Amino acid sequence: MVTVTQHYEAFPYPARDPDDETRRLITGSPSLPREMDHYLWAGQRDWSQPLRVLVAGGGTGDGLIQLAQMMTDAEAPYDITYVDLSGASRAVAEGRARVRGLSGITFHTGSLLDAAGFGQFDYIDCCGVLHHLPDPGAGFAALRASCAPGGGMGVMVYAPLGRSGVYPLQSAFGDLFADLPPADRLTAARAVYARIPDGHPFKRNPHLADHRDSDAGFYDLLLHGQDRAYAVPDLFAELDRAGWALASFVTPALYDLARLAPVPAGMPPATAMALAENLRGTMKVHVAYVVPQGQSAHTGPVAPVATARNRAVIPHLSGGAATALARAVATGKPVPIVLGQTREVLTLPPDTAPLIARIDGRRPVSAIAQGQDPIRFGTLWARIEAELGGFGLLHYSTFGV
Repeated sequence: MVTVTQHYEAFPYPARDPDDETRRLITGSPSLPREMDHYLWAGQRDWSQPLRVLVAGGGTGDGLIQLAQMMTDAEAPYDITYVDLSGASRAVAEGRARVRGLSGITFHTGSLLDAAGFGQFDYIDCCGVLHHLPDPGAGFAALRASCAPGGGMGVMVYAPLGRSGVYPLQSAFGDLFADLPPADRLTAARAVYARIPDGHPFKRNPHLADHRDSDAGFYDLLLHGQDRAYAVPDLFAELDRAGWALASFVTPALYDLARLAPVPAGMPPATAMALAENLRGTMKVHVAYVVPQGQSAHTGPVAPVATARNRAVIPHLSGGAATALARAVATGKPVPIVLGQTREVLTLPPDTAPLIARIDGRRPVSAIAQGQDPIRFGTLWARIEAELGGFGLLHYSTFGV
């Protein structure tokens, strides 16, 4: 049987070439500084203070490189500790950091279960790792023990419905090729995969592409020996047992049952989010920010916003295309957006367009509100927050300002 360590020594994941760092920066959630600030620190972190970061199960370094490069570009001080079981994956991550000339990173080959031994951290990145542990709960607990007061974690775990077809193939390939070394397992599985009927649930699933991208992607998706997915209730239970609480999913609107169906009176928010997941049926991952229990915890589908209490926060629009978005909203028509494989629409009243146009990443909400009737502004801005914030397009942060 191939162990997880043997798997990633043979096929570091995701497949990355350090030389590509001269051409592009791979970005995504979690671990975008403005997103972190928004969900963990109400958009008010003092970025002149060093950020202590643990990248737990850092793989070939996507989250690590993204965060270190953005912090470096913003001249924000940081100290990052990277840990991963795979020496081959670590070598790729180190190579990528070296090409970019990034400093302030300490690399370790080891287990995230030993996270507390590395110290206490303001922020923990754990993306695509916990669901591969033999005991994920132990991983959640170990990371909770390494989180400093006032800190939080960005986490990604698999979700079941968008991964339809994956687990029958993993099971079959595991039974067929358990005794083969990784490279031979890949060759044998590819040959069988080519003969699988087009009607198989996996081949009909439009939400998965790793198996087409690289050998490492095929192996990680269909030959992984240790893999589980979390439905919303499972994730909430795991967080609760380990002492974590949800701050927010990064696209909370997708978990908002009210966008899909009437919400029964008195239904607990976690139950409503679970129903939203079932009704959508397409989520392949859950990406969220979590905090220690009792620390600004949140259990609803839409993240709380700072502006009702503090209009000094600075809004940022993802992509920075405020003018173009404002023009589209001004037409009064729904504005289509694409979130991965998910297509949604923004529904904002035309009256919000002038306010959206004023979002430039420098002005605080108080400046955007200047000259507006306070009550009318509050109503319109709440709609902007619900729509743009709900789909992860609006964040409050002082990062880079």
